[in-house]
Amino acid sequence: MSALAKLFSLVDSNEAEVRRLRKVVEAVNALKADTAKLSGEELRGQTALLRERLAAGETLEDILPGAFAVVREAGTRTLQQTHFDVQLLGGIGLHRGHIAEMKTGEGKTLVASLALYLNALEGKGAHLVTTNDYLAKTGAGWMAPIYHALGMTVSFIAHEKSALYDPSITLEEVDWRHQHWRDVSRRDAYLADVTYGQNSEFGFDYLRDNMVMDLADTVQRELHYGIVDEADSILIDEARTPLIISSQAEDASQLYYSYARVAARLVEGQDYVLEEKHHAVTLTESGIEKAEQLLNRPNLYEGDVSAVHYLDNALKAKALYRKDKEYIITPANEVVIIDEFTGRQMPGRRWSDGLHQAVEAKEGVKIQQETRTHATITIQNYFRMYKKLAGMTGTAATEAEELFKVYKLEVTQIPTNRPMVRLDLKDLVYRTEQGKWDAVIAEVGERNVKGQPVLIGTTSVEKSQTLSEELERHGIKHDVLNAKNHEREARIIAGAGQQGAVTLSTNMAGRG
Repeated sequence: MSALAKLFSLVDSNEAEVRRLRKVVEAVNALKADTAKLSGEELRGQTALLRERLAAGETLEDILPGAFAVVREAGTRTLQQTHFDVQLLGGIGLHRGHIAEMKTGEGKTLVASLALYLNALEGKGAHLVTTNDYLAKTGAGWMAPIYHALGMTVSFIAHEKSALYDPSITLEEVDWRHQHWRDVSRRDAYLADVTYGQNSEFGFDYLRDNMVMDLADTVQRELHYGIVDEADSILIDEARTPLIISSQAEDASQLYYSYARVAARLVEGQDYVLEEKHHAVTLTESGIEKAEQLLNRPNLYEGDVSAVHYLDNALKAKALYRKDKEYIITPANEVVIIDEFTGRQMPGRRWSDGLHQAVEAKEGVKIQQETRTHATITIQNYFRMYKKLAGMTGTAATEAEELFKVYKLEVTQIPTNRPMVRLDLKDLVYRTEQGKWDAVIAEVGERNVKGQPVLIGTTSVEKSQTLSEELERHGIKHDVLNAKNHEREARIIAGAGQQGAVTLSTNMAGRG
């Protein structure tokens, strides 16, 4: 079948699926008037009634209209946000284990509340998986009033933190979605009806559970139902990313410093060949000879060949791993990895096999001891263990074949609530990077004068700082959101849409 034929086939099958889903939406809408008449206590009591229906032998499909109707009513009362019909379509798709492709701004966070509530009724937990801790905490805090109004508990897990929504607590936070959280144990967070968290946190908790000596020490329940936000990023882009739990091995700090000094004296093109496309670096014959002279070794490849491993890592650290792109140096003089997909710092995460130590040696900071791997799993293998998995994203159709092949997930394209009015312009390509910066500055300056808020996205901390310097040079006031100043994240995002605001961000801010 040709590519064009495949495309038309996908469109036809999607339209048929949407028509089928609309019949279920009609059943939800038929309950709207009666649900609106319920008192707050009666609305809360619907959760127990729905669970009784499940216990009596009905299925989730049977109770779906009633469950979605009460979630929509709770959203209207607590958030003044009523689910549109197209959002109900998305919720049905998520419940049925599909990837719901929804355009940016169509309210995916609100859509997920429908399927999470419905599947949590089975009492086995429902997970919402995000790309970073901030989105997990914010999404959970945003939707928590809905779950709370229906008598369900909601939690979030983050790096070295887990908390349960508790409206009786009010923390001093700028963002109201971050105010009502009570710290709880990891296990208690997973025992909540609905749990939000970052993808790697779920994976690491699974690995730690498999290392405990007593089953009573595990924190996760069965992997019952999960919705993956930005599904294409997590399930495709990060699919082969290994999650690794390791411990310290023997100290070899001086060796790393020695090889870092050798690598610093090797010249690209003469002593080694850099292949950025393949993320590889290879020593030439002259490079090997030069290294042997500097190390005072007649042959690197005879006897103890560990020298080759140290030199290889030192060379990778020099040529492939750049400060403010792949990592940053913290004020405490530590090398912290920057997630290439989210642009965020990953404290506690380290490159394996001595690579992290080689980067520390290159930067001249204190070298942490090398690690020994105890447990590992890829993102892909972890999520394939869920009994039922779904996802949502703005861009899934292009990855539909791979998502079905690997995860058996079908993509359903959800129509927009209103006709699209956003104008997506063609890409502009410049001969030089400076030419691109000049064009960006000119465009931002022009719109800033009119009072239009502007968001500029960059691919790395380094690029964001370079562009920030250009903006400062032209007197354009702006905020920078990257891995170096993530503490101010909530304040920067809160002001990003204000009149005349200019916000410069790496991908850590998320697409929405």
